[in-house]
Amino acid sequence: MSSEIARPVVRSAAWRISLWATLAFTCGTIVVFIFLDRFVADDIQRRSDAWLTGEVEVLGDVAARTPNDALYSRVVGEIAELASHEVPNRESADQAPVETEDNDSVFFLQTDRSGTLKLWVGQGDGGSHLKAIQTVRRTLDPPASIHVPGYGIPFRVASASMHDGGRVYLGLSERDEQRVLGKLRIGFFVLWLSIVLLGFAIVFFTSRRTLSHVREISEAASQIGQADLTTRVPVSRDNDEIAQLAHTLNHMLDRIESTVQQLHTMTDALAHDLRSPLTAIRGKLETSLAVARDPKQLEAIASSIDELDRLTDFLNTSLDVAEAKANALRLRLVQIDLHELLIAMIALYEPSLSEKGITIQLTSDKPLWVVGDEALVHRMMANLFDNELNHLDPGGKVVITAYMHDDRVSMCIRDDGHGFDPRIQALVFSERVKGQNSAGHGLGLAFVGAVIMAHKGSVTVKNLPVRGMEIEIQLPSSSNPAPSTQPNEAELFKPRT
Repeated sequence: MSSEIARPVVRSAAWRISLWATLAFTCGTIVVFIFLDRFVADDIQRRSDAWLTGEVEVLGDVAARTPNDALYSRVVGEIAELASHEVPNRESADQAPVETEDNDSVFFLQTDRSGTLKLWVGQGDGGSHLKAIQTVRRTLDPPASIHVPGYGIPFRVASASMHDGGRVYLGLSERDEQRVLGKLRIGFFVLWLSIVLLGFAIVFFTSRRTLSHVREISEAASQIGQADLTTRVPVSRDNDEIAQLAHTLNHMLDRIESTVQQLHTMTDALAHDLRSPLTAIRGKLETSLAVARDPKQLEAIASSIDELDRLTDFLNTSLDVAEAKANALRLRLVQIDLHELLIAMIALYEPSLSEKGITIQLTSDKPLWVVGDEALVHRMMANLFDNELNHLDPGGKVVITAYMHDDRVSMCIRDDGHGFDPRIQALVFSERVKGQNSAGHGLGLAFVGAVIMAHKGSVTVKNLPVRGMEIEIQLPSSSNPAPSTQPNEAELFKPRT
């Protein structure tokens, strides 16, 4: 695992909710508008077909009643021309298209029994229109659409039979119908786009307002740590699910605060009850040491005092580790320069390390400010140096590097010793876990891990490829507040590979 605890990037769920809701709404409105478009197009076509059917019957009747003389073509042609002024779906007079469009929007065609063109009223060549009609190979009753060469827009054509075996055809260009449908579609699109944008805005601001309460609860809860359990999350005035969540969290925090207070009371009482007799015993031993004359007695008393000191230290460390893992360790936070602390610790331990032939080398940026409990951090450093002093062979070497990495202070301790036993490497930060040759209680590194966890930091261990081990510690820099999320203990103390 990486030694650095990744900070999640918070992305607002309002965008996702809005996008998915808008997508669903968009698909629904598209289906509705497609249905409306087909309904309107079919209705317009029905109106055009009804007009064509009625007009072609009138023109057929006029052609049948008009004598077939020199005036026939003129009479029937003028009747057909008059019919063109009653074209459905035509725009109003002030918006009417140019005259050329009026002339080529309607045509009248009459054939004899053999299908030969007899009368043509309209623009262009009647032969091309007749040829297009004959390709359909049907009576055009009901009306049908035909494509005439040279015209980009099809014609809707209806026909009627005459008593002499001939037929009359009335064609209407679909230009006006397409113009009306085009305007309707543009209106539909503008309306659809407006509704979609309005719906997105409504969903986004509604969900954002709702989620803002959740964010306020999250931010308030993130500020609640082991140093301050009195803060509570805000409760909205609305009696909704979010307000119920806030009430539930506050009740949970009340129980946690009560539990932590009980833990503090119990540990304080336990520490007092144990320290008092130990202190009394130590006092009596010191008195006996002052009056004793026998060298064997002096040695036994001094040894007993050392054992009591170790027992007292074991008691204090055990309680601190237990409180840290229960997230109840009481911290007195101040700014600490890790660079200066390392120099002071090296100066303190250098005589003992030199006596054993161990060299120590420090490479550090300065200053390296962190926020922490000075006493606990000092004890943590002491445990690390004691670990090197007790377990590193004479003539060994310790290399310490400390530097800023992003918004965290990183400290790495390497040595050329035997490293960690692979069987316990994954458990070195657990209580009472120690190597076979260790004479301690297995609390030194457990206390290191507990202090780092309490300071929202991270620690990893690994054996070096050739020889030695590495412990890497990362603590939040004082220029950037510590992340509010408590790291998971199993991840925090997981060894790197």
